Order: sequence, then C-alpha cells, then structure tokens
Amino acid sequence: MTNTLVSIAAKPHHYESVLGLNEQAVPHVNSISAAELQALAEQAFYFSVAMNGDQVIGFLLTLATGAQYNSPNYQWFSRRYSNFIYVDRIVVAPDCAGMGVGKQLYHDLEDASSGVAPMIACEVNLQPPNPNSLAFHQKQGFQEVGQQETESGQKVVCLMTKPLGAQ
Repeated sequence: MTNTLVSIAAKPHHYESVLGLNEQAVPHVNSISAAELQALAEQAFYFSVAMNGDQVIGFLLTLATGAQYNSPNYQWFSRRYSNFIYVDRIVVAPDCAGMGVGKQLYHDLEDASSGVAPMIACEVNLQPPNPNSLAFHQKQGFQEVGQQETESGQKVVCLMTKPLGAQ
C-alpha cells in the first residue's frame, strides 16, 4: 500500500467495490444486495470508503438513532439507548488488514459524530468467531455491553459501545 490512503464519502460509483469487499467478509458481515446497499446508503449517517489511489480498500457504513432498519442488532441498541451511532458494517480488504485502514475509518467517524451522539455502537461475531475484529474493536476502546443470538442461534454477537466526548 502506498501512502495515498484517504477516507472519502461513498458515492454510487463506489458501490460495486463495496459489495465486492462485503462479500469477501461474509460471514463476519451479512451478505447484502445492491438494492439493500442503496437503501442503507440512503439513510446512512456516515458512509465512507478508504481509498488507496483509485482502489477502494475498505468502507464503514453507519446509521443514526431512529433509522428504519430491521437488523436485530440495531434493534437491540434501539431498545436500550436513546442516542447512538450504529456501525452496520466495517470491512477492510484482506491484503490491507493491520495497516491502519479500519483505525482511520473509525477516527473519521468519531470526528463526524462529535456532538451528534454520546456513543458508537457495534457488534462483533462470537459465533462464527471473529477474534481479529473483536481484538481490533477492543483496542479502539469498545466495550461489551451484551450478547445475543441471531439467525436462529447460528450467530452469537458481542454487542459493544464506545463512548464519545462530552455531548
């Protein structure tokens, strides 16, 4: 990777690359169709892509409180917290893992979230296990606030939050 890493707002011409990265990350994120991505993008609080030159090497898609989203994990946070930014998915290209891409995306999200919500919320798979993501999120300051089974017990997630600065 060269030193041209930038994080920019995702645009429709990035979506094909986003979908490709997303599919590479299944089962750690759920598969989505182009139509589902478009629907999420339309109500996203923050949707950014990490670029290395003209190549999309990662992305972060979030929703704010009050989104019309039936995800059981988003709904879990909605029942418990009145104001949060929900990370629906963060994906980094496998060959760019450990190079600071995810950290940069989260840093930019925190800047965008300043004064908007008191916390960022996310989940990480415990089953099937995703130990690298769990360690990454813990290193970024996320702490477990609960667990739940989804998909009829096929998945178990660790629900996590990270407090933001004073609101």
